[in-house]
Amino acid sequence: MDAEAASQWRFAQCFGDKGEVEDITEADIISTVEFDHTGDYLATGDKGGRVVLFERNEQKRGCEYKFYTEFDYLKSLEIEEKINRIKWCKRQNAAHFLLSTNGEFCLWGIANMTDKTIKLWKVFDKQIKVVAENNHSDGYPGGGNGAAQPPLRLPRMTTHDSITAAVPRKVYANAHAYHINSISVNSDGETYISADDLRINLWNLNISDQSFIFEEEEDPTQKSFFSEIISSISDVKFSRDGRYILSRDYLTLKIWDINMENKPVKTINIHDHLRQKLCDLYENDCIFDKFECTFSGDGSQVLTGSYHNYFRIYDVNGDNDVVLQADKSAFKAKKIGGARGKAPGKKEGIQTEGIDFAKKIENTIAIAATNNLYVARCWA
Repeated sequence: MDAEAASQWRFAQCFGDKGEVEDITEADIISTVEFDHTGDYLATGDKGGRVVLFERNEQKRGCEYKFYTEFDYLKSLEIEEKINRIKWCKRQNAAHFLLSTNGEFCLWGIANMTDKTIKLWKVFDKQIKVVAENNHSDGYPGGGNGAAQPPLRLPRMTTHDSITAAVPRKVYANAHAYHINSISVNSDGETYISADDLRINLWNLNISDQSFIFEEEEDPTQKSFFSEIISSISDVKFSRDGRYILSRDYLTLKIWDINMENKPVKTINIHDHLRQKLCDLYENDCIFDKFECTFSGDGSQVLTGSYHNYFRIYDVNGDNDVVLQADKSAFKAKKIGGARGKAPGKKEGIQTEGIDFAKKIENTIAIAATNNLYVARCWA
């Protein structure tokens, strides 16, 4: 691990109950985390079927988020409540569009996957209007016989309240034989990919009855009892430029070029040390665990999770490997070192009108461990 690179990462916030793990209920465990493309909004989904939204606190310096709203749209007990994935579509107007996997949709954007079906949702602020009478403030006095009659008063519509509404726009069905593990929206805003254990489908958001299938042929020489299990795709992501696809299986992280579909351009071993323990992992069902992955904003780094609350950051074009742990002890160390958690050697007072011309993209990541949400930032 590059010690200098590791020292740049600092935990900035933690949301959630910081009590004992034994006291956490299953429904409160966070199952997915997703930023929107602007970085101003952060969505989390849990095993209870809820989606909680956070928005960036512009009044604070650096990286800080605050609670925005929460939605719980579970209406069917026949569907598993857990929210597997949340994806934001690029915003083109006042409405939001989201994709989520499994469970009833919990409002906010792009799509909901109930088992093997994907739904596209539109979320928008709806104005509630009522009929307002007596729109004339100056009335005529009433009286007895012969008194002047008041003029005709035309009713008018006025805005009474505003609510957030969600309506389904598209249903993408009959394309997956297995439960959908992951979805990723391309940078063109028109296409997205969905992945189950064995294959990846490429969709156009405007076409719900047609998709293109990607399937990797299995190497007969590598076939074993566990080969199909450990090669199951648990997550896929487009790079920001749409050129590369990042995929995660149980043991490895793979980077694919869409122009070279026969093999990945890079394979990163994540759990290679567990290869000799596959029998034990099969017995305790850990071999079926699923992990997520993502590109950094500039595409130069990839991130994925592991066991023991560890997550790892890799350079796409190098061999640097940063390992961090999402643990409450990170904030204990932060308090000892100072309230602001600055990087070592960072000088005070260098505020060139608050502009850093070398900082093109803010490296901020959000990760979940049990019912806690951690926000970390790389201090350059």
